[in-house]
Amino acid sequence: MLHESGTGEVVDLHGATATARCVPLAGAPRMARLIAADGQDVWGLLRARLPGWNVVTDLADGQRLIRAGARLRRHAHTMHRDLRTDPPPAEWGSLRPPEPLRIGPCDRAAEALVPAWREAYPPGHPDHVAADDDAVRAGLLQPLLSGRVLGPLLGRSALVTDAAGAVVAGLIVNDRAGEAWVSDVFRRRAPDYAGLGGLLLRRALAGLAGEYERAGLAVTVGNPAQRLYRRLGFALTETTMTFTIT
Repeated sequence: MLHESGTGEVVDLHGATATARCVPLAGAPRMARLIAADGQDVWGLLRARLPGWNVVTDLADGQRLIRAGARLRRHAHTMHRDLRTDPPPAEWGSLRPPEPLRIGPCDRAAEALVPAWREAYPPGHPDHVAADDDAVRAGLLQPLLSGRVLGPLLGRSALVTDAAGAVVAGLIVNDRAGEAWVSDVFRRRAPDYAGLGGLLLRRALAGLAGEYERAGLAVTVGNPAQRLYRRLGFALTETTMTFTIT
């Protein structure tokens, strides 16, 4: 049986008509990577052995699970920028938003981020979450800010606040197993806040270049932010499907 510790050890699962090999993902509770599968009922095997887990697969195994009735949670591209061979311009580190907006550390409680985060992912957006605000705070934002998932929060994370001190944009960056990982970038949708996501990313990349070899992120297929990531030097490295096992 898999354990939530995320040790990286390969675990073999066996059933009457299928076998599977999985690896727990470090920093991601109850999430595993399916690295090999064979047999007639792999989805049945996963349901029997990993209830309540999320499983990440490549496209071939993902399509196979869909045909077996699996529920797709996310179809995403993983992207990376090599910060050593392709260092960002140093001047990116001094970028500032126009007054009266201010950049500060990502040190607010999770509930302070929820309104801007909600506005960034409205209904119809590929990353829209239908759960209530408490679920977003406790299940998505707080685990990232606390380092409970994906790893410790990095100091290159930042928030943009307006004249009243309310959060209007944010960038959350974690140390994911020794790699700088852009876990979330969001902003309110008003025209006054256009470009803040790119500004925060540029600032962070300039600082991370002296600390990490590369930066990574995952973007849901269909999210227009992928165009921004490409402009900032991120290249596609993998496409995956994630399934919730119920």
